[in-house]
Amino acid sequence: MDGQARFPRQRSATWREGAEYRGPAHGAPAAYQPACALHRRLHAALDAADLPAVGAIRRRLRAALDHWGVPEELADTAELLASELVTNALVHTDRGAVFDAVLTEESRLRVEVQDGAARVPGRRAAAETATSGRGLFLVEALADDWGVQLRADGKTTWFELSAA
Repeated sequence: MDGQARFPRQRSATWREGAEYRGPAHGAPAAYQPACALHRRLHAALDAADLPAVGAIRRRLRAALDHWGVPEELADTAELLASELVTNALVHTDRGAVFDAVLTEESRLRVEVQDGAARVPGRRAAAETATSGRGLFLVEALADDWGVQLRADGKTTWFELSAA
């Protein structure tokens, strides 16, 4: 079963940089934890080469993880790894990307970044002073599981972290 079947797309309102995060619905208790995984989902479409969007995704992901009650250490790791995958998709392809994060009922966070390139990402040896080239090493070292799924229209690179 692929990630699309497990986590169908949810329609989401357009988010713009600087928009206020409003937290739980009006009248809902602060510790609101919806039982449905679709309420614990973040979706965003990113334009090609839009590197400022990486910071926006980090902020949106952090706000969502805080809202979902994810522990700070896990949120830090998720934010770092999501930044790596989104940056790779925007820097190494000539198309945009689609970002999805879902916290399942089993308290597993799955982050997927879909791009239009069919090329499988590869690790490269980075020099000590290099400012890039370590992203997949970080994903491999910090994620509970990760992988790449080739698709007819490109690929989806994903990772999972256990929040339990």
